[in-house]
Amino acid sequence: MTMPAEQVSKSQFKAKALEIFRQVETSGESIIVTDKGRPTIEVRRYKADKRSPLERLRGSVIELSDPFELVGEEEWEILD
Repeated sequence: MTMPAEQVSKSQFKAKALEIFRQVETSGESIIVTDKGRPTIEVRRYKADKRSPLERLRGSVIELSDPFELVGEEEWEILD
């Protein structure tokens, strides 16, 4: 279980941006910037993904063997 990220308001972020950047760099923990109490931006340490685009997609594509098979249990109404 991960701990929730620390939150700061936009005004706090503006006043302490460099300090917050250093904190994220050293701790590795992300910080959420809020606007009127609502999360808007996440600041986190950059992590390079050295895998090729195909390697990143591997395992994420599903096979569609019957494209005309019904989806779910319910029947869909056809609109004319």
